[in-house]
Amino acid sequence: MTFSPELEKRFTALLTRYPEGRTRSAVIPMLMYAQDETGAITGEVIEEVARRCKVTPLQVDEVVGYYSMLHRKPMGKFHVQVCTNISCLLVGGEELYNHASKTLGIGHKQVTADGQFSLEEVECMGACSWAPAVEINYDFHHHVTPEKLDELIRGLRKSQ
Repeated sequence: MTFSPELEKRFTALLTRYPEGRTRSAVIPMLMYAQDETGAITGEVIEEVARRCKVTPLQVDEVVGYYSMLHRKPMGKFHVQVCTNISCLLVGGEELYNHASKTLGIGHKQVTADGQFSLEEVECMGACSWAPAVEINYDFHHHVTPEKLDELIRGLRKSQ
């Protein structure tokens, strides 16, 4: 599998951080970087990461199955994640997720027809003190209200 020169450099640097025999520690960051570039974790990505990290494809596949931030199918350009764990739930996280679903017209791990937005209900984001929390791509938003979410979505739509 061929990645961009920038990602190849990143992979090379990443693998040098781990001593011989410990490159399996690079599996998760490699998968995250590859997903950012390719849009999803495909069988081909799994094979390539396994080869580079000197583990079996099954071991990499198990990692993909375990971590919810790794996706086997492409998500939208703007991946909206709404936390509904207990702290967020108690201050409107479920209502916020339902509002996002209605606003975007999609459900959990679905993508809008234009490919611009995807939605995911997630467990803890580690932002309990700032609940309810939303992450859009890698940007966190705290104390999110339905109105604030609408404003974020409008801003993203305008940026396209």
